[in-house]
Amino acid sequence: MRRRKQVTIGLVALILVATAPPATAARPTPAYDASPFASIPSLATSRTDRLRPGAERRIAAIHWLRTTSAGATVLVSPAYAGDPSTGDRWAGFFASLVHGTELGLLTAYIATPAEINTICPDAIGCYSSNRLWVSDEPSGGISPQMVAAHEYGHHVANNRANPPWIAVDSGAKRWATAMNVCSRTRSGTAYPGDEGAFYTLNPGEAFAETYRVLNGYGADQWDVVDTSFWPTQVALDAARADVLNPWTEAATQTLRIHVTHARAWTGRISTPLDGSLAVTTTTGGVDLQLRSADGKNVLVRGSWRSSGGKSIGYQVCGERSFVLRVASAGPRRLKLRVTEP
Repeated sequence: MRRRKQVTIGLVALILVATAPPATAARPTPAYDASPFASIPSLATSRTDRLRPGAERRIAAIHWLRTTSAGATVLVSPAYAGDPSTGDRWAGFFASLVHGTELGLLTAYIATPAEINTICPDAIGCYSSNRLWVSDEPSGGISPQMVAAHEYGHHVANNRANPPWIAVDSGAKRWATAMNVCSRTRSGTAYPGDEGAFYTLNPGEAFAETYRVLNGYGADQWDVVDTSFWPTQVALDAARADVLNPWTEAATQTLRIHVTHARAWTGRISTPLDGSLAVTTTTGGVDLQLRSADGKNVLVRGSWRSSGGKSIGYQVCGERSFVLRVASAGPRRLKLRVTEP
């Protein structure tokens, strides 16, 4: 966790971005495979947050004191051995956060500020692949619990799916949809996973901050990420749903349609979430079109499948509905398989 204002905390220098990048800054659009037959994983593989060089060696060299609990695994620095309640206190803290089954996957390291400085890169806490580091001491008026709540937000995202994106970079699916992360990424006003110059416009960090606020740590200290990610009630509700009712897989339905003598059928597809949309039919001799919500613009046409029939693949990015058009040389009954995010 970084702070936007420059503050020196012990040995930890917090590196800040003084100004936000212009809205027109160039940003490559994430690669996307439009094939409707690519399997959507139940959990997107996350990147690993970087630690300081040599951090793994230093982590292994510390003789951590282990706390056994029904929730998170808590390892405490021997520097805090004088207070035997430290581990249980932190285990209780993590259990008190809004959480799901990901709690049992967490290993939390309670370290001194000096130890944090040798592990976390220019930060007062950090997270990497189900491991979290936080101090048991406040830093510059910032409570360790507030830092830990932010880092646990990364843990939530790390254990959520948001295909075709990575949730720990872009935020969990419902929150990312509510905050228009896909559209903002395309327009260059959001930078998923950026831990450098565009840190304040990183939606992964914004999701972690929203999670912190969700757990009662006020938005009055919203100085880590840009105010364009402000935690509105809609954003907080979406984040809570992502925690308590995780999105796990795309919904698939079969439509049985009848192309009449008019030789065309049209229907509306609702897409409340951003992600991968696919439409397939095993029947040849038809034309598939995905059109804009008003039906005027053809967004993509069906392509032939190697096994026969046609398919459409499309990345939903802010559109909440589409018109699907099926044309045939004559009257016929068809089955369409529609997979929505």
